[in-house]
Amino acid sequence: MTVDPTLLDDLEWRGLIAHSTDREALRDALTQGSVRFYVGFDPTAPSLHMGNLVQILTARRLQQAGHTPFALVGGATGMIGDPRDSGERTLNSLDTVKEWVGRVRGQIEPYLDFEGANGATMVNNYDWTASLSTIDFLRDVGKHFPVNRMLARDVVKSRLEAGISYTEFSYILLQSMDFLELYRQYGVTLQFGGSDQWGNLTGGAELIRRAEAGKAHAFATPLITKSDGTKYGKTEGGALWLDPEMMSPYAFHQFWLNVEDAKVGELLRVFTFFSRAEIEELEAVTAAEPFRRAGQKALADAVTTLVHGEAETEHAKAAAAALFGTGDLAGLNAATLAAALREAGTIQAAPGTSYVDLLVETGLVKSKGDARRTIAEGGAYLNNERITDVDLVPDASHLVAGSWLVLRRGKRNFAGVEIG
Repeated sequence: MTVDPTLLDDLEWRGLIAHSTDREALRDALTQGSVRFYVGFDPTAPSLHMGNLVQILTARRLQQAGHTPFALVGGATGMIGDPRDSGERTLNSLDTVKEWVGRVRGQIEPYLDFEGANGATMVNNYDWTASLSTIDFLRDVGKHFPVNRMLARDVVKSRLEAGISYTEFSYILLQSMDFLELYRQYGVTLQFGGSDQWGNLTGGAELIRRAEAGKAHAFATPLITKSDGTKYGKTEGGALWLDPEMMSPYAFHQFWLNVEDAKVGELLRVFTFFSRAEIEELEAVTAAEPFRRAGQKALADAVTTLVHGEAETEHAKAAAAALFGTGDLAGLNAATLAAALREAGTIQAAPGTSYVDLLVETGLVKSKGDARRTIAEGGAYLNNERITDVDLVPDASHLVAGSWLVLRRGKRNFAGVEIG
């Protein structure tokens, strides 16, 4: 099958290769024919997140360049979880992991093409791990792993003082065995993952060399962080989930819309399929006229459409416009409006609560006196209509999408009130 010889150059330009095994050998493999590669996803939560999206889109790039993907969902490794610096994981039940396997598979499948000469294959490592005896595992896999090298892994060294279980310590053996199994069954010769997985990636390549005298390749994508080096998240310590039930498409779109100017170019390279010329033009506009937020808008629209579809992107944009006073609240999708208001902050109130009291209860003002002053100065709004009556009591005619009121103070501060 014909492959794109510029793939590795494009991945490098996009900043998607933080580490790799022999770079020239990898380049030769990727230009000589369709390479069978795999990337794994452990179901340690009911949804994938922003970090996983890097791997999914990288797999899509490789497939579009003519290579053949194997997407592995770790029904076995998900029972254990890769060791973390923060401490021992809580082990989930087999039934929970099985449920999450199905959810994760469903999130990966839309990004890959399962037809044609380089059609994708989904695999689950539980299929070859569940029936493996401990003796066979130790003889066939464990004997190839020097303990001193396992102890040298950064995450293991960081955990030694506080303690690390044998279960998590042995995770590298399981992931390496996956690479060996896929090499034997399907001829997979390339694995990639996040840079925090680098020890596991090279462990698999080394196992193939030791057990089969075979040659395999690996590369790692960088961790995506803010300018200050901290991880991105919806909130402090919260993941940017891909499941719309765990993070609404509106909140997802808003996240990308609000990324810092200094990171726009990097995120466009990693998370969109825009060409080099398109990205460089967006970077130039963002640098010259940052107030336009051209890069952020293009990024938010592109990534939200990839993950949630064009219709949800349009709903999110319409909701943002309406909530900030430049769009039609009455025409909004009810679910999108509710999600957007809950993101901003909402309260519940009984019918007959006065507008002044609602302003105070939502936290838009500190007191009833502040509320009356805000109204008198022309800075108070209900459903984007300026309020001049300090005695207003909203009634059923004011409700949007059946049960909501949208209060706003000034241009940017708004909150939702659910009447019921």
